[in-house]
Amino acid sequence: MSTPPLAGAGMPPGAFSGTQAQAAREVNTASLCRIGQETVQDIVFRTMEIFQLLRNMQLPNGVTYHTGTYQDRLGKLQEHLRQLSILFRKLRLVYDKCNENCAGLDPVPMEQLIPYVEEDGSKHDDRGAASQLRFASEERREIMEVNKKLKQKNQQLKQIMDQLRNLIWDINAMLAMRN
Repeated sequence: MSTPPLAGAGMPPGAFSGTQAQAAREVNTASLCRIGQETVQDIVFRTMEIFQLLRNMQLPNGVTYHTGTYQDRLGKLQEHLRQLSILFRKLRLVYDKCNENCAGLDPVPMEQLIPYVEEDGSKHDDRGAASQLRFASEERREIMEVNKKLKQKNQQLKQIMDQLRNLIWDINAMLAMRN
């Protein structure tokens, strides 16, 4: 998080008024999210280092182990765990500050956050969605009716084909008897 420059750092003592100093101390939500993302990356990095240290440590199975090396690795492990707990506290502070900054905002439905332009160039609205839904349901109903009629026609064609097959069979049988 950034802090305002000090008065003695090349600026006259009265350079910041009260509102400017407050604005400089305020951090916007996007910056907080970036800080939170960096903190999460640090947490992941530290966790990977902890697992690396644990993988390199030998288990206490009675094998003689250099106490100096063991103490050194144990100290590194404890330091990483301490830094990890600090990073989690920092992440909690960033999370709380983001929630505090966003508390007064009205929740916006996700559908409105997605830019959508129809073919005529007008914006997407609820009436358009309702008419599209109505149109889609009518189209689906028409397709179902056409499918039903198509199945009936297929059944009729199958019956006609069966009748023709039987007729051809009978004709072939008569011709075979004549010979």
